Amino acid sequence: MNPTPTLERLRFNMIEQQIRPWDVLDNDILELLAEIHREDYVPDAHRTLSFFDMELPLLDGSVPGEIMLSPKVEARTLQDLHIQKHETVLEIGTGSGFMAALLGARAAQVLSLEINPVLAARAAETLRQNGVTNVEVRNADGAVPLPSGPSFDVIVLSGSVARIPQNLLGSLKVGGRLSAIVGEEPMMRAHFVTRTSESKWETIQPWDTMAPRLLNFPEPSRFSF
Repeated sequence: MNPTPTLERLRFNMIEQQIRPWDVLDNDILELLAEIHREDYVPDAHRTLSFFDMELPLLDGSVPGEIMLSPKVEARTLQDLHIQKHETVLEIGTGSGFMAALLGARAAQVLSLEINPVLAARAAETLRQNGVTNVEVRNADGAVPLPSGPSFDVIVLSGSVARIPQNLLGSLKVGGRLSAIVGEEPMMRAHFVTRTSESKWETIQPWDTMAPRLLNFPEPSRFSF
């Protein structure tokens, strides 16, 4: 079934009024956001909110932080990672599966880890229904290092952390990039880390945003004296 004109108008407005003004100017990214329909990955109860500049809950509210990031954050992250068609991607925090679909459209292969089994199963089925064949969704805790120790060209943390774990930086190939939202409320920044050699990484922090915590990643000590 073809999308209704109303949905197409909402999608156009999302791209032109939210995403493009947030310095997402890569035409390939903008075209991808027009092609991969965000509403297909949104829970039915929130489908009409798919195109709004807001985070959307993915469950019934019983699990705090289980949300879909706002469209502009997803788009800017995708743009700033500069993913190439031959690259492999690790995503931590599958959520709805929408970001995994975007990553899959840019990369050769995506492994997406989701700690919540309900969300993992739902995202895998949604991706299958939408014909995405190069994304594997795995029910796993992304804070636990992968046992085989693979390396990736790109690692995406689809949520926030207090700091980026060294084991994830070590899982980047030389030339690989990692994106994460780092900090604590009310101040977080997007971090993009590039591994420049076996022992060196370079970090830029180009924009501010906010995101719920990814589960089980280390938090700073809160002892007070």
